Amino acid sequence: MMGWTLGRYFFFRYAAITTWFFVGIFALIFIIDVTEFSSNIGGLPGYSFGLALTVSALRVPMIMQQTVPFVGLFGAMATLVSLNRRYELVVARAAGISAWQFLLPLCIGALIFGAITVGVLNPLAAHGFSRAEAIESQLRSRQSNSVSAFSAPWLRQKVGKTDVIIGARAVLNQGLQLSDAVFFIFDTDGNMIERKDAETAYLRDGYWELVGVRSMRGAENFTSQATDRVRTNLKPEFVQERLARPETIPFFELPAKIDVARSFGLRANAFAMQFHSLVALPFLLVAMTLIAATVSMRFARMGQSATMILGGVVAGFLLYVVSVLVKAFGNAGFVPTYIAAWFPVVVAMFFGVTFLLNKEDG
Repeated sequence: MMGWTLGRYFFFRYAAITTWFFVGIFALIFIIDVTEFSSNIGGLPGYSFGLALTVSALRVPMIMQQTVPFVGLFGAMATLVSLNRRYELVVARAAGISAWQFLLPLCIGALIFGAITVGVLNPLAAHGFSRAEAIESQLRSRQSNSVSAFSAPWLRQKVGKTDVIIGARAVLNQGLQLSDAVFFIFDTDGNMIERKDAETAYLRDGYWELVGVRSMRGAENFTSQATDRVRTNLKPEFVQERLARPETIPFFELPAKIDVARSFGLRANAFAMQFHSLVALPFLLVAMTLIAATVSMRFARMGQSATMILGGVVAGFLLYVVSVLVKAFGNAGFVPTYIAAWFPVVVAMFFGVTFLLNKEDG
């Protein structure tokens, strides 16, 4: 059996290499995001380089969350390759230690890495991205009144004898706040009787609270008001399920959001898919580690086959693509969310375990 000292050594080698990969990718994404943000927003009033650094620092954790599976894959591959080059795996095998034993510390490290991602990085990414969206929305506010500039999904509500169609440039506060919102009010005959443009719209109990309003009724000119109200029968749970991005909701808040949305008869597939995907993430990293082991454990004297390592990278990329594809099916409701989240993980684990059993145990 492998001793505690050797197991701890393998674990800390994996942790150190994975951390360096994570930091390096973080720095690269940060530099790219600052450059892109500056090129897109640099000409707007209120822009400063310090603000660009702040917004990018808030947004990068959300992007890093998407790269975690690849960080786990490359970290495991680099760890095994470095152990081979130093003949440390050769010595371990000569001492009677099987591949399963020296892979165990790496798998434990992958589980811990996944748990930290879900428990620490995800809440930070959700809050940081929401704050970054709010800052960017303030910078872009009132830059264009074109309806085509509204990127948020449109809502329609019917209250009494009027229909109201609601659009916005950006959705904030998990769907409960709209930036640069527009309200088109129609009568029973389908004729537009009023338009209200608001810098910000907040969903309250039974009404939308509009701030910084410009109203136009019929052929009249726009008139300005500090605040205004539009009646609504929309519930916050419906608006959140319709508008909020699941990535902007922290992991620990997702179960409550799902339960409340379903109590109102909503499917909440996007929230459920996000929750199950995060639960499965640590085990997806373990699957990535097993895939890395299938291509990175050849002895150094035999040479590391570039083809084999490239095959591992391609296999990891295909696993990620399949995960995203199946997640889309889960969001659409074609596949149960828990099956969509766990199917790629189970298949990848079976692939890695089968390959290693054949290679190590015949």
